[in-house]
Amino acid sequence: MDLREQEDNLRNLVADILAEAKQQGADQAEVSVSVDTGLSVGVRKGELENLEFNQDRGFGITLYVGQRKGSASTTDSSANAIRDTVAAAKNIATYTEDDPCSGLADAALMPEHLVDLDLFHPWALEPDQAIEMAVECEAAGLAVDTRLTNSDGANVNTQQSLRVYGNSHGFIGAYAGTRHGLNCVLIGEDSEGMQRDYWYSVARDAGALESPAAVGQQAAQRTVERLSPRSAPTGTYPVLYTPSMASGLIGHLIGALSGGALYRRASFMLDSMGQPILPEWISLVERPHLPGALGSANFDGDGVATHSKAFVDQGVVASYVLSAYSARKLELTPTGNAGGVHNLDVDGAQTDTRQLIKQMDRGLIVSELMGQGINGVTGDYSRGAAGFWVENGEMAYPVAEVTVAGNLKDIYGRIIALGDDVDYRHNIRTPSILVEGMTVAGAS
Repeated sequence: MDLREQEDNLRNLVADILAEAKQQGADQAEVSVSVDTGLSVGVRKGELENLEFNQDRGFGITLYVGQRKGSASTTDSSANAIRDTVAAAKNIATYTEDDPCSGLADAALMPEHLVDLDLFHPWALEPDQAIEMAVECEAAGLAVDTRLTNSDGANVNTQQSLRVYGNSHGFIGAYAGTRHGLNCVLIGEDSEGMQRDYWYSVARDAGALESPAAVGQQAAQRTVERLSPRSAPTGTYPVLYTPSMASGLIGHLIGALSGGALYRRASFMLDSMGQPILPEWISLVERPHLPGALGSANFDGDGVATHSKAFVDQGVVASYVLSAYSARKLELTPTGNAGGVHNLDVDGAQTDTRQLIKQMDRGLIVSELMGQGINGVTGDYSRGAAGFWVENGEMAYPVAEVTVAGNLKDIYGRIIALGDDVDYRHNIRTPSILVEGMTVAGAS
């Protein structure tokens, strides 16, 4: 069955499920269907460790009886199974409390047209080819330095998915997507002990992946650079977050601006609309319709149309991150973010990252974070870290067992520069971020 035929069949099935929900007395209903297929291959020390095919299909059915909500799921699409699953969701609804904020998003918020986002690029990857690529990746890494004595393996994977969402407003939307990846984790050892690091490449189109050798060599270089770490001095120093770590830093802000945290009064960003949180030269802009991007989508988990918007505009909070439910709780309008953000960019003037290191003069580059030391209510932040100490504007030596701390509001306000090394492998797409001063504590 080709993709178009499969999509048509799922659309018809969603329509049938919605009709069954109405037949059983639901006032409103919504259905989500996902079909996933893929291949994953892992090797270690040149030998095949695992080879996995997956093929999954599931239906999530939610219905509303008055202001009561019930949900149930099934993997069986037969008429009897659908009938029973709808009945189970309705039965659950009878035991839930009335919630004036429950229900579908307004029909006017559904997309009128679905744009082709160029998300589907299937890869005819055979198991033998995947094994060969993974072996090449790992071998290229291990060959870089004799101190690379072991490996946690290399993995090659390809996934394709088809998503269909429909609700009783009459909206049914579908999109197909692919995601391909290659990663390698290596272990190095010298007289001071062992260190590990990794690298990976991910893309919608396999042709955009880095080569196996390049991924292995990058994993090797990162691992070797971490050997013989020292501690860092304790004090207040500039801290440079590498792009993958900066993504998490911005993610904490998006989490604090999310409706769920706000209506529960469990966010350090309460009542922050219109308030400055970042320097005025930085904006956080969501661009959900970028062709081929990893986070692109026409609609969110509620069926609400996505659109470009700034959550932070020139340093000032311009929008919260809202689903239909959280928007009702806050008496606001949904933003098309049920399930999260889509291609969030950190916009602002960028500086050559090597120049940022010179600008630091003396401080810490954070390339790894550990622990969950974030208080979402107060914004207090304390994380274990590893990375590199900078002395006289140069990377001097690797560091480990370091703690970086501060309050997130202060940290965001102390951002003084962005690098030119944006990492597009995440849904939050950030360059390196230089923070003017944070508390750094080395091991005693």
